[in-house]
Amino acid sequence: MKEDTRRSLRELAYYSSLGLSIVLAIFIGLFVGVWLDSTFGTQPVWTFVFLGLGIAAGFRNIFHAMRKIQLADKTEKAEKTGKADKSG
Repeated sequence: MKEDTRRSLRELAYYSSLGLSIVLAIFIGLFVGVWLDSTFGTQPVWTFVFLGLGIAAGFRNIFHAMRKIQLADKTEKAEKTGKADKSG
């Protein structure tokens, strides 16, 4: 398998798992909040609190993914620049 194809498949898998992790973070927060509200009879206090925490966790996942992409781009550019300098 070509290196470009392998890298594309790896990136596709990473982005797919990123979307799943965002959705799971939100729903886990929502369900924990609903469960706490039903347990303690405090509707909708804990639902909103944990839904907010789940959304924050989802955005955190996006932020970390963006940082990983930026780091990979910088590394790739540095490698290309280094190869161009050596061949020239």
